[in-house]
Amino acid sequence: MRAAFITAAEELEVREVPTPDPTRAEVRIRVNYVGVCGSDLHYFFDGANGPNVVTEPLIPGHEMSGTVDLDPSGTWAPGTPVTVHPARFGAPQQAYLDSPHLWPGGSYLGSAATVPHTQGALREYLVVDRAMVRPLPASLPLRRAALCEPLGVALHALNQGGSVEGKRVLVTGAGPIGLLTIAAAARGGAALVAATDVLPGPLRRAAEAGGDECYDVSAGPVEGEFDVVLECTGVPASISTAIAATRPAGTLVLVGMMSGEPAPVILAPVGTRELRVVGSLRFHNEIDAAITFLDREPHVEGVITHELPATDADSIVAAFRLARDSQESGKVVLRLWAE
Repeated sequence: MRAAFITAAEELEVREVPTPDPTRAEVRIRVNYVGVCGSDLHYFFDGANGPNVVTEPLIPGHEMSGTVDLDPSGTWAPGTPVTVHPARFGAPQQAYLDSPHLWPGGSYLGSAATVPHTQGALREYLVVDRAMVRPLPASLPLRRAALCEPLGVALHALNQGGSVEGKRVLVTGAGPIGLLTIAAAARGGAALVAATDVLPGPLRRAAEAGGDECYDVSAGPVEGEFDVVLECTGVPASISTAIAATRPAGTLVLVGMMSGEPAPVILAPVGTRELRVVGSLRFHNEIDAAITFLDREPHVEGVITHELPATDADSIVAAFRLARDSQESGKVVLRLWAE
């Protein structure tokens, strides 16, 4: 089978490797679509995603959809449409048993956080533990189903912030996660959903996703205050904007991945307004709600702005470069090698 490997910063190879055989506790999936995530871009362009450095060839990709190729148990027939929960949870912790995504020692598809690295989905066939497989409704197209993982991230962030029904909600950053968060907040009954960015392309897509008000924060501040603010960039200046826009006793959810390096952020309103600030990391089981959401809300597929074929290494790199250009693209998905 073919698989794409990141070997170093800005180096990617497509290789022929043996097709993996599943055990009875596993399922082999024929991968059809893989979404390009920000972590994939960091691994390719920087050779690292935060502290996680590519030290051996890494297959990227954790946003995927496909069909069952072989299930030794016979539970799912060949051709069954599926997506995958990308996490294997680590050692249970009594203090937070209901948050297995935070347990130490876990892994995530397409990640250099573990050594050996946890190989991802950008390959023809993927073998995963049976518990990671999620069958899809026949009415949900595989292309749209590639959004299940990032939508799970957005839904978990909203759950961290509490109910948005009847509330004023602000999403800072209109990249793919921000767009899906906007769509989820609108469907969650928010009275108003606003969005920020610094480029016209993302702001246009934010309005299409359900944003009632869209602010170019390079041109001026956000108007008004919000009950719930979801910060989806991890950029220090945007975090300061999010803090300033949260009303007294309001809730700020930190969704975007931050670099870990010291950075200037204006924290004074956190204390003077008694803000509730909560973090959000990936998700627990929200991918199941994401499947239902995507099946019922076909318009959310509009978050996908580009579909490119994974013909060879050059075509995959071209998709990565396009996904890096937030003015031109929202979510970019790769259509994997067709037989």
